[in-house]
Amino acid sequence: MNSKELIKYWVESSDRDYESMIKNYEVKQYTWSLFIGHLVLEKLLKGIYAKINEDNPYPPKIHNLNILAEKCGLKLNQKQIKTLFICNSFNISARYEDYKNEFYERCTKEYTEEKINNIKEMREWLKKMLI
Repeated sequence: MNSKELIKYWVESSDRDYESMIKNYEVKQYTWSLFIGHLVLEKLLKGIYAKINEDNPYPPKIHNLNILAEKCGLKLNQKQIKTLFICNSFNISARYEDYKNEFYERCTKEYTEEKINNIKEMREWLKKMLI
């Protein structure tokens, strides 16, 4: 795939995941909602990576959002840095057994709603770079 095809792939995949994030939240599957929220942002960052690296548009096979943002050369404010840092924990906490119980307890409706709002805000900012 070339850069444009990869960007399209990452954006469309992120959009599908965004819908899944919202649906999981609506049915009170808060841990999965936040896990998918991490994917929403990861895929947009990989789309930005593809956009700025036309000669080699394949992003590194990593999941750390802060490192991906750095590799994209993004200038993040403190709130954005914190949002990505917190979202990184959703990827690990929802995946590994020893973190799941603590994560499950943390993911109240209020906590999840706050974090989803942060993901939505970050998503809008990232998508503007891909239009």
